[in-house]
Amino acid sequence: MRKEVSVPTTTHAEPSAPSAPAPSSIQRDVQSLDRVVIRFAGDSGDGMQLTGDRFTAESAVHGNDISTLPSFPAEIRAPQGTIPGVSSFQVHFADYDIVTPGDQPDVLVAMNPAALAANLKDIRRGGLILLDTAEFTKRNLKKAEFADDPRTDGTLESYQVVELDLTSLAVGAVEKFDLGRKNSERSKNMFALGLLSWLYGRPLKPSERFLESKFGKKPAIRDANIAALHAGHAYGETCELFTVRYEVSPAPAPAGRYRQITGNQATALGLVTGANRAGLQLLLGSYPITPASDILHELSKYKAHNVITFQAEDEIGGVGAALGASFAGNLGVTTTSGPGMTLKAETIGLAVMTELPLVVVDVQRAGPSTGMPTKPEQADLLEAMFGRNGESPVAVIAAKSPSDCFATAVEACRIAIKYRTPVVMLSDGYLGNGAEPWEIPNLAEIPRIDPGFATGPNATAADGSERFLPYKRDPETLVRPWAIPGTKGLEHRIGGLEKAANFGNISYDPANHEEMVHARAAKIAGIVRDIDDLEVDDPTGDADVLVLGWGSTYGPITAAVRRVRACGDRIAQAHLRHINPFPANIGEVLHRYRRVVLPEMNTGQLAMLLRSKFLVDIKTVSRVRGLPISPVELCEVLCGYCDEFTGSDNASTPTAASNVSKEA
Repeated sequence: MRKEVSVPTTTHAEPSAPSAPAPSSIQRDVQSLDRVVIRFAGDSGDGMQLTGDRFTAESAVHGNDISTLPSFPAEIRAPQGTIPGVSSFQVHFADYDIVTPGDQPDVLVAMNPAALAANLKDIRRGGLILLDTAEFTKRNLKKAEFADDPRTDGTLESYQVVELDLTSLAVGAVEKFDLGRKNSERSKNMFALGLLSWLYGRPLKPSERFLESKFGKKPAIRDANIAALHAGHAYGETCELFTVRYEVSPAPAPAGRYRQITGNQATALGLVTGANRAGLQLLLGSYPITPASDILHELSKYKAHNVITFQAEDEIGGVGAALGASFAGNLGVTTTSGPGMTLKAETIGLAVMTELPLVVVDVQRAGPSTGMPTKPEQADLLEAMFGRNGESPVAVIAAKSPSDCFATAVEACRIAIKYRTPVVMLSDGYLGNGAEPWEIPNLAEIPRIDPGFATGPNATAADGSERFLPYKRDPETLVRPWAIPGTKGLEHRIGGLEKAANFGNISYDPANHEEMVHARAAKIAGIVRDIDDLEVDDPTGDADVLVLGWGSTYGPITAAVRRVRACGDRIAQAHLRHINPFPANIGEVLHRYRRVVLPEMNTGQLAMLLRSKFLVDIKTVSRVRGLPISPVELCEVLCGYCDEFTGSDNASTPTAASNVSKEA
């Protein structure tokens, strides 16, 4: 027997037939919400990444602000129906500016018991759980480590549960296409997508167009998936399980053209743009590694935009090809994650010695060694700063959001080309795989980058003849000339052995080595003239506590700071893009506040650098769980620090409690 339910109630409802019911005349209320967090979860083969991505695209077309968090197992194919094999995709959509994929999902779509077991602890009390009852067999319950059926033993009594035989419903919807049972069952993710699209008023056209494009050469698969999508939508309309539908209005945004973009896609476009503004060919030398591989895949699509992608035999071959491309007068780029950074260290050091442009993109993941390849971390900072032999300084910058990866990649290209140096751009799996809206920039408004190639002699010899000195430095930037091989009159030595100042000959002279070491360090330090001061968000101007961040902690920090301010506390926020060198005013900013708090997804690496350089007692909020920092948890920590100076206990007030449940 079907029961009509509204999402705020706790209900177990089992449809009596697998086919879509006849149209109903039930009147449904439409409830307006400002935000919703949905998590789709199932086996790796259940298409949860695709389902979440399509719901995200529908929400973006609808005009909502979006933020996503894909999560998938590291194993290529974990045992089916087990917790290690669960793949999930979380999407947060809202009618206002959001900065995180959300803390506690409001809705969980669980395709099997393992998906329920792996994600139940994260769902907010009273949240909606949709279950595919076809998968709740004794065998699957055992594989998911359930002693009893959670639907009947009280495990789910704090949630509103809707039980659907999604598998049979999907099979019935595509029966006419004669795909066979196994292929028919694969359409259940599209049935679920249609149902959720109906429940939250999402348009189906974007997903229809996607399916038509993806399966254009397989008409039966294309038509079956579209049929399942529409059947799920119709089922929601007619099944009488829901008495309420939900509406999340579009978010206000400045006028412009927007698209949904992941951090890895934005990085790829930023690299193409940086090379374009410099008038250089881009060569990516890379070896596939999670979670950076998508940059290689994305850049391979841009051959028509003066881009060459070279999938090397290993990490060392990839960075070697990139450095060789820079030596030849192109922009060399290599992409990797933590284990690859270790292997590339020697060649990055060679780029330091030869003083050639090189962009190294490190999409960080949890380590050490292989670690947790699909989980994010910020633990490569010290490796980026110091992970090479000898005194080998490089520029280090970090992106703060998926869309910010574009601007950060352009900046990495600019610094590398202008200062003839390796630049390490730090991203991570959270940013690389996550998506959000991105305003497509006007290319003409992005400043050009002058590669400043050497064109002729730059010195006069004692006999009055003109000559070329490959290591004669610009008096302001301290960069050496970039001479393209084969240019007449600009022949010079190149390699990893120490060079004589100005002349570039091999030198073992102690005084010369010290001079060159200091010159290379001063060149990197001088980049500070080219970067903006650190901006501080301090609305009242009298906050005692500053929350400083870098990289992907921007979202959780911003969400937590909003909540703390909503509780009435005064708190300031600042976020670093440039880590080596630091902005010129960072020391003054750090000493301006009575308490500096630095959340990081490591054990406090940036905090250690800042303490040693500026002698500030920075308080670390360290999380190394392979997950983004929780805004709710961070809010509680920050409220505690604010209370040190106010003597209040805002964190326990009703106002605070109501605000920690959402991004204020």
